[in-house]
Amino acid sequence: MTSLEEIEHLFLTRGHAQYAGEPVTQLQHALQTAQLAEAEGADDELVTAALLHDFGHLVQDLGETPTLRGVDDLHQYIALPFLRGLFSERVLGAIQGHVDAKRYLCATRPGYQAALSADSQRSLALQGGVFDAAQAAAFIARPGAEAAVALRLWDDAAKAADAVTPPLAHYLDRARRCALSAP
Repeated sequence: MTSLEEIEHLFLTRGHAQYAGEPVTQLQHALQTAQLAEAEGADDELVTAALLHDFGHLVQDLGETPTLRGVDDLHQYIALPFLRGLFSERVLGAIQGHVDAKRYLCATRPGYQAALSADSQRSLALQGGVFDAAQAAAFIARPGAEAAVALRLWDDAAKAADAVTPPLAHYLDRARRCALSAP
């Protein structure tokens, strides 16, 4: 289990890396995603999931833009062991589900897939592609799927090079409020 101090350290030391194929860094993307969640009135758990949804990118180093090499980094799963025990299953579920939410939205929302960035298009193919109707229905029926879809939409919109956000400390305070008690 990772501590909030270790999360902060990773963002401060590795968060300035470019977010694959996008005009923002990993930290900018995380802060923008959390800010969008906050602006829509999300609670501490969903704002924290928004902040940490790509944490798996920070805990592994696969170089720049792994999708260009045909690599699915499985970041939605890589993050979970680091965050389990610190946050609830609701936070972890939204993080884990945000990739499948992209597959779901491609299947159910006209124009969604075409609007994805080039890197999101490449990762979609590596992550299993667009859900068929049965897969989409099964996904949205899962507990927490609606939160994962909301997170995915914030994720997609959080790529503005000039966006101004509250600092990392603001969102770590929200994360601290929803962190599980130490055993």
